[in-house]
Amino acid sequence: MEIEIATIGGYQEVGRNMTAVRAGDDIVVFDMGLNLSQVLIHDDVRTEQMHSLDLIDMGAIPDDRVMSELEGDVKAIVPTHGHLDHIGAIGKLAHRYDAPIVGSPFTIELVRQEIEDESKFDVDNELIKMEGGETMEIGDEVDMEFVHVTHSIVGAVSPVLHTPEGAVIYGLDKRIDHNPVLEDPFDMERFRELGDEGVFAYIEDCTNAGRKGRTPSESLAREHLRDTLKSFEDYTGGIVATTFSSHVSRVSSLVEFAKEIGRKPILLGRSMEKYTNTARDLGYPIPDDLEIYGHRRSRERAFKRIMNEGKGNFLPVVTGHQGEPRAMLTRMARDETPFKFDEGDKVVFSARVIPEPTNEGQRYAAEKLLKMQGARIYDEIHVSGHLREEGHYQMLDAVRPDNIIPAHQSLSGIAPYVDLAESKGYTVGEDLHISRNGNIVQLNE
Repeated sequence: MEIEIATIGGYQEVGRNMTAVRAGDDIVVFDMGLNLSQVLIHDDVRTEQMHSLDLIDMGAIPDDRVMSELEGDVKAIVPTHGHLDHIGAIGKLAHRYDAPIVGSPFTIELVRQEIEDESKFDVDNELIKMEGGETMEIGDEVDMEFVHVTHSIVGAVSPVLHTPEGAVIYGLDKRIDHNPVLEDPFDMERFRELGDEGVFAYIEDCTNAGRKGRTPSESLAREHLRDTLKSFEDYTGGIVATTFSSHVSRVSSLVEFAKEIGRKPILLGRSMEKYTNTARDLGYPIPDDLEIYGHRRSRERAFKRIMNEGKGNFLPVVTGHQGEPRAMLTRMARDETPFKFDEGDKVVFSARVIPEPTNEGQRYAAEKLLKMQGARIYDEIHVSGHLREEGHYQMLDAVRPDNIIPAHQSLSGIAPYVDLAESKGYTVGEDLHISRNGNIVQLNE
C-alpha cells in the first residue's frame, strides 16, 4: 500500500499544526491549528471574522493547498486535543472536506464551540466522539485507534492508523505522566504493544527534545502549587493566580488550594469560563458553586466585590499568563480594572512563558507593570505538557518505528531530536525524514 504524509503546518514553527496521511485511497487529516504568535502581534485581529486566505497569507493557519496533490478521499479530520494550535483553524478549513471531525469528548465540545463562533464559513461536518482505547473503520484496509495520552489539557489522544504496512502513529502532543490529577495515566503499555505489532511511521512532537531529563508529572506541579499558596496562608492582602485556561487539572488544583488557605476562588476571563464550564458539563470534578465570570460587566462587578469585601478573602484566577494584551492579568497590570494592587501583593504564574519572541516580550512587559505596582512575582510553578529527551528515548524504545518524521518545531528545534534518533540508529534521508510545511513525504510506493 502506498503511504504518503503531507506535512502541511507545524514543521517550521510551533503552531498551525496540520498533517495528512494517505494510506492507499484513504486520507486522514490530523489537526487544523492556529499560529497564536501570528495573531497576537496584531492587537485588533478577530480571526472568526476573517477569510481563510487572509489568515493563510499572514501565517496564522495552515496553507492546505498541498492536499490537492494527494490522490484519495479524506475520510476523517482528527484533532488530537483542544489547544488552539491544534483546533483553531477548523472553522476556516474543515468545510473544504467532506469528512467527519473525530476527537475525544472534551476536544469535540471545544471544536463545537469553535464552529459556533465562526462567522465567515458554514461548517457542518459531522462531529464524532471517540475515547482512548476505541477504534473506528476508516477504509476497507485502514482502521484508526485512539491511544490515551497525558498533556496539559484533558482528553488528549495519539491517533494510530492501522494499515497493511504497519501502524502510523501521530504523536503530537504528550508527556508520559503516570500520576496525573484528573484522568487516567499515560497508556505506555499500548505503545509497547504497538511496537511489538509493528510501527511503520511515527510523527513526533519535538517541542522539548533539547531539554535534558524527563518531564515531571502534573502531581509535582500540584504539590509545588500547594506549597506556594500555603506559604501565603497568613498574608491578608491580595493574591492573584494565572495559568492556562485550558489546563483544567491546574485550575482545579488552584480552586482546591484557595479554599485550603481560607480564600474564595473566583475564575475570571472568557476562556477560563469556556474551558471550565465545558469540563464541568462533561463530568470532570469542578465544584457546582464555583464562581466563573467571562463577560466584561460580570468581571467588573466581581472585581468591585473583591475590593469592597477585602482582597484577603478571595483568590482570583485570571487569564493572561503570557501577557496577552487583552487578557485579565494584563489589564489589571495596566490598572484598567477595579482591582488595585498594593505593595507586597502576590501574583502566581502557574505557567511557563511559551518560548517565542512575541510571548516573551508581552510577558516581560506585563511583569514589569505588575512590579511597578508593588506586586511580588512567583513564577515557573508549572510542568510542561511535552516530552523531554528521556521521554523521547522511552518512546523510541517502545514503538521502534521503521520511519520517523519530527514535527511541532522549527528546524533548529528539531535538531536535538534528530541527534537522539541518529544515536538510536536512524539515518537522515533514509528512515529519518526532515520535512517542511507544504511538502509530501513518500514512505512506500
